Amino acid sequence: MSDSFDKLVAITSELREKCPWDNKQTLDSLKKYTLEEVYELHDAIDKKNYTELKEELGDILFHLLFYTKIAAEEKQFSLEEMLDTQCKKLIFRHPHIYAAELPEGLQEVKNEEDVKLNWQKIKLKEGKKSVLEGVPTAMPAVIKANNMQTKAAAVGFDWENADQVWGKVYEEIDELKEAQQSQDIEKITDELGDVLFSIVNLSRFLKVDAEQALQRTNEKFKKRFQYIEQQAAAAGTTLQNMSLEEMEKHWQAAKSL
Repeated sequence: MSDSFDKLVAITSELREKCPWDNKQTLDSLKKYTLEEVYELHDAIDKKNYTELKEELGDILFHLLFYTKIAAEEKQFSLEEMLDTQCKKLIFRHPHIYAAELPEGLQEVKNEEDVKLNWQKIKLKEGKKSVLEGVPTAMPAVIKANNMQTKAAAVGFDWENADQVWGKVYEEIDELKEAQQSQDIEKITDELGDVLFSIVNLSRFLKVDAEQALQRTNEKFKKRFQYIEQQAAAAGTTLQNMSLEEMEKHWQAAKSL
């Protein structure tokens, strides 16, 4: 495997030197392409397609090497330094595996939740001033909300049970209805955000990934809507010329497929 890794490192350097497109890339210009690759990896995992998974993981590894190559050119850090930093961080953050004894303030690890709790405490020991540090600003809102809630819950800031969360959801929905009456778009936006945030919170207590749940609904909507389009085309018409009642009939038919 070392030979393959070294070969990929060499190819990365060669492309950076000889390819006009690769030569012009910067850390900033690569970001959007990396995000695309991550989403493609996400799709491969969802489809359980290991052929695609192998390819997408390779694409992401190439991106990581490319970023490191640029950093080395700017005399910031080398590939070896990046790898060494990661090894040290993983060892430091897993004292239940690598330390002779747990540092003061950490608890014995019996399950996944204990690991998460220790993880947050260790991050604070690293100099972070808030358990919410490290949540990327550009992260999709649903995932970001879940991450922040999970981090806060790890240090005890959380509801005690799902019934309390249901109560908060209903409370936020009532406040959104009140805001709607005011016709104040800023207030409506704030209250809608609160409703969505509380729904994400509920998903944690239901042990459902909110992002995955919404993705499933998106795909379900796409499949059913495209079925309506197909039925319209088969009838020699378009959705614009179809009545809402006709579309609803096909929608219901799509639900049974």
